[in-house]
Amino acid sequence: MPRDYEIMIAFRQAVKRDAAGRYTISTLDFVKELDRLNWRYSLRAANKWIEMHTTTFRDISTSEGEDRMFQVFNPNGRN
Repeated sequence: MPRDYEIMIAFRQAVKRDAAGRYTISTLDFVKELDRLNWRYSLRAANKWIEMHTTTFRDISTSEGEDRMFQVFNPNGRN
């Protein structure tokens, strides 16, 4: 039986570091990690969860669709 706290665990496990050292997460990676923990989320539901439960990730997707890419940013404007 899936547990609510596992969603955040899946999110953290799906976060990657790119070549420039920035932390990113793709919706597809998040859904794969959720699936591994017995959570069945669609890409749309995963995007909604990211938008509602994180405040320091912004959408940096370069194409349309539900498989989106998010990146950590500093809401205070400092790098």
